[in-house]
Amino acid sequence: MIKIPFARALLIAFPLLLSQGEGFTQELKSSQWTQWRGPNRDAWVEGSTLPKDLSEDSLKTTWSVELGPSYSGPIVSDDRVFVTETVNKKVEQVSSLDRTTGEIIWQTEWEGSLSVPFFANSNGSWIRATPALDGSRLYVAGIRDLLVCLDASSGDVLWKFDFVKELEASLPSFGSVSSPLVIGEHVYVQAGGGFCKIDKKSGKLIWRVLDDGGGMFGSAFSSPYFTELEGVPQILVQTRTALNGVNPEDGKVLWEQEVPAFRGMNILTPTVVGNSIFTSSYGGRSYLFTVKKQAEDWSVEETWTNKAQGYMSSPLIIDKHVYFHLKNQRFTCINLKTGEETFTTTPFGKYWSSITDGKKILALDEEGELLLINANPEKFDLVDQRTISENAWAHIAVSRKNLFVRNLDKLTMYQWD
Repeated sequence: MIKIPFARALLIAFPLLLSQGEGFTQELKSSQWTQWRGPNRDAWVEGSTLPKDLSEDSLKTTWSVELGPSYSGPIVSDDRVFVTETVNKKVEQVSSLDRTTGEIIWQTEWEGSLSVPFFANSNGSWIRATPALDGSRLYVAGIRDLLVCLDASSGDVLWKFDFVKELEASLPSFGSVSSPLVIGEHVYVQAGGGFCKIDKKSGKLIWRVLDDGGGMFGSAFSSPYFTELEGVPQILVQTRTALNGVNPEDGKVLWEQEVPAFRGMNILTPTVVGNSIFTSSYGGRSYLFTVKKQAEDWSVEETWTNKAQGYMSSPLIIDKHVYFHLKNQRFTCINLKTGEETFTTTPFGKYWSSITDGKKILALDEEGELLLINANPEKFDLVDQRTISENAWAHIAVSRKNLFVRNLDKLTMYQWD
């Protein structure tokens, strides 16, 4: 019998919550990439292995579709691909594509755009958050703090929730970037200047916690992550200033840990190992925090800290090591037990989106350079690299033996043998 650590087993089971409304009786298939960073929200590819190399003979282009700009990662089901775009700087549009051919099945749009501050112009003024697919429903977070629920089959709008209007919250200056999370009968998102729980069928707000005022210095950059710590289910919510454990039922903040960052740039999605959480911030450091519970009291201990500064690239946890891309554009590996770096590379791009099958890492930088790397904690073990696109800030998606790459003006599907 293969033994799976409890925290990992929980994450493997987690898609059951995402794919079902009532009974949680069907398993989410490994052929689906349903949300931010994949089925388990940890960038692991379940039930598949990555290609042996990146040559054009091994990794072939299947189809490509021209689109308007977006930073949202593609969402993939057994037979569909869902992708967002901003059209003519006026409307946001969601398209459902045939997975095999790339042909458009339906398109739905609504008014929605904003201009980010002048000093962030290079970040663009278009839709950012990655949608979440929950069986027959697709949840899309628009740039103006608007959450839209669509019928995944037809594209019909089932409901909308305007956080700015309904909660009288400040419009997020850099646009809404938090990717929605579905658990059971509810959808959770960092929006409206806080962390919100919404009934996924009716669109009714259940509660809002962690109110930070939104606007320029509130409005989260990170995305929530469901886990279990000390046997207690909770959602990790990283705000601009702190990491929090939130009870998904009543919204109670179980514990809070400050995470210093330059101008609140806590961007990456924190990652869990057992009862410990790894995170890193721009202008701060990397941390492994261990959460403990005694009776009704919670505490957070700093297990170790490291000078490495994260940026926008969320980490991968593989065999007791964390691999991630840094603010200084280097790629590093840190031993989770000691907090010591085992290797750090010379600079690559500004940003990587990366996934793993547990043996290899597939990473794409924002300039379109694709890298295949052996997950070797002793050295940077590059297997192959290939330029496949440009301006690729959206997170890659992998499903079966397909790779989906969303660069700024198109979506391309690749296939390997």
